[in-house]
Amino acid sequence: MSKKLLIVESPSKAKTLGKYLGKDFTVQATVGHIRDLPKNKLGVDLENNFEPIYITIRGKAEVIKKLKSAANKVDEILIATDPDREGEAIAFHIREILGDKKVVKRVLFNEITKTGIQAGLESPLELDMNKVYSQQARRIMDRLVGYKVSPFLWKSLTYGLSAGRVQSVALRIICEREAEIKKFVPEEYWTITSSLKDKAGETFESNLFKIDGDTPVISSEQESSDLVSRLTAADFRVKEIKQKDAKRNPAPPFTTSTLQQAGARRKGLSPRNTMRIAQQLYEGIQIHGGELVGLITYMRTDSTRIADEALTAVRGLIQSTLGGDYLPEQPRYFKKKKGSQDAHEAVRPTDVTITPDSIKNDLSAEQFKLYDLIWRRFVASQMSVAHFKQTSIDIIAGDDILFRTSGSIRIFDGYLNIYPDAKSEGDTFVPSKIEIDEILELIKITPEQHFTKPSGRFSESGLIRELDNKGIGRPSTYSQIITTLYNRDYVRKDEGRMIPTDLGETVSSVLIKSFPNIFNIEFTARMEEELDQIESGDQEWHAVLNDFYTPFEKTLAEVSKLSASIKESLQEESDEKCEVCGKPMIVKWGRFGKFLSCTGYPECKFSKPLESAEETHNHVTDEKCDKCGGDMVVKRGRNGEFLACSNYPTCKNTKSIPLGIQCPKDGGDIVARRTKKGRAFFGCSNYPDCDFAMWQKPIAVTCPSCEHPFLVMKGGNSDDPVYLCTNCKSEYDKSDLNMDEKENA
Repeated sequence: MSKKLLIVESPSKAKTLGKYLGKDFTVQATVGHIRDLPKNKLGVDLENNFEPIYITIRGKAEVIKKLKSAANKVDEILIATDPDREGEAIAFHIREILGDKKVVKRVLFNEITKTGIQAGLESPLELDMNKVYSQQARRIMDRLVGYKVSPFLWKSLTYGLSAGRVQSVALRIICEREAEIKKFVPEEYWTITSSLKDKAGETFESNLFKIDGDTPVISSEQESSDLVSRLTAADFRVKEIKQKDAKRNPAPPFTTSTLQQAGARRKGLSPRNTMRIAQQLYEGIQIHGGELVGLITYMRTDSTRIADEALTAVRGLIQSTLGGDYLPEQPRYFKKKKGSQDAHEAVRPTDVTITPDSIKNDLSAEQFKLYDLIWRRFVASQMSVAHFKQTSIDIIAGDDILFRTSGSIRIFDGYLNIYPDAKSEGDTFVPSKIEIDEILELIKITPEQHFTKPSGRFSESGLIRELDNKGIGRPSTYSQIITTLYNRDYVRKDEGRMIPTDLGETVSSVLIKSFPNIFNIEFTARMEEELDQIESGDQEWHAVLNDFYTPFEKTLAEVSKLSASIKESLQEESDEKCEVCGKPMIVKWGRFGKFLSCTGYPECKFSKPLESAEETHNHVTDEKCDKCGGDMVVKRGRNGEFLACSNYPTCKNTKSIPLGIQCPKDGGDIVARRTKKGRAFFGCSNYPDCDFAMWQKPIAVTCPSCEHPFLVMKGGNSDDPVYLCTNCKSEYDKSDLNMDEKENA
């Protein structure tokens, strides 16, 4: 009875810890949550002050049995689930299930390294019930919205839709940007650039800046042409030369939000992939054929704080590898963002001397990309500022037309040596020997027509930045929010930008009109602040839920009476006649989108699909048709996206889009296919050479237990499904599989 039981969430984390702890410890994993609200009912006692009704998650009975068995063989139980709200909630449920017969302690590992583990074991804590209550309030609040509003959408629009407290606000932001784009009226304007040569023979460009002291507004070709005529006859003279020193400071090390943004912008990684890979780097990678090593600190953090020992280590590395010019006299500290949680450090390497190149062969391509990004950002954050010489040259043409040339020369690269940015490249050329009052030779005048453009659609990183700036959701939820919007077909991606679908815009419109005070940006941000205040002990969780639910319940009761009229208002007239009875057809919403239905229903039940503009919108791919050589384009149909030849109807070749999952039999791509009778199934793209096939749609999530390349949805409702591994038969709840974003979106 001398051994200790250490309980964590992830099997891979358990494996890493087991390597460090030795024979005195038994390490077991819960594989995520072990208890949650039931799937088939609300699970919240509204008559008893919002008390949650927790049940054991399906498939976790065996896990609990093993935990209890192991607990009976030890004197002390240490719970080392992740150091955040979700981890604290899991720890609470473990303690509740194991009871108080044993000594149960809470330990936190900010990094999975020998020193990090030792520090956690030497400083055990009590459970932080404020964190537990904060997570519980969030879970209940999300359950109330999901289970109360989703049925309203089913009655008002069509079955199978979902709403989410934060998800629907994110959708609103995307739809409002799309509405701005659609309403935008472009305006014509012209710019004028002069190409000039100084007496030293250097040629450079200068842009029109002022006319008679005012910013020029050239709105037509005629105005542009008249101005060009004036300039062609004018003398160009250097009026003023200004030079100044400029500095550029490095950015702070990564937080969860900025890591996801940079991962998308610099490395092309989706937010979900960024967090998945970061989880792997945190839990441990085997390097140089030796022990598993946690390469980065905990990746769910709002803080830019850096531990003193990490500062000492990175400053030593900079001094020894780059020299003293690159090392500031004092360590650099960064301001705390308003409302940020400071429980954990910034995301940084656990050992800065482990350079990305030194372990490149031990990492996958994606792991290397992300570790390289994190390492460089951290090292750069403690390096010297970059120095530039900025030059501005004002050139007068005639008596009243001013041109300006501005540019900068890098004097010292500083942190840009390690972490270059877009600003440090492509500076405008500025002549070096030019003098005041010098007469310049005009080589040519170039007028160029432009049109004003609306704000661009959001990229994934842009949406994360917007959510973060507005205080919507938590950084750990962002990737799940984006994934849900795609999975619900509320949003599609085109050329890296998020575009709301017709369905997404309709759902958003219905929710905003029906619940203007709930799916509201300011209201959602305020709720987020109150959830944070529960964690800090400044708010009581029952009171926060009551403040939320009272107006929500009142609004829900009012709008539920309007479902039928809302559904009717969404119907559209069409010019088509019923092919059976000849009556007019109307456009309705169904499970697979809009369709045409006979107005004679229910006497006449004829209906047919409606090919909307969205379904016919073609996205050209790099793939060529294997029958005629034409471009293959992405089309959207009743069963989702597929590839079709752009030469249709001359060529009717189509093919399925790979699901991004390897066939477990021969490594080919899994694609959607159909039987001769039209039933959908999923099989290997190498058919008939490979006969792998299955009826259920595989999901691109690796099994945590056996690393099988996919799971399938086994059951549960649309909001709380159960996932099954067809290889080892393990079952998982949604929360088990989102270890990188455990809080509910």
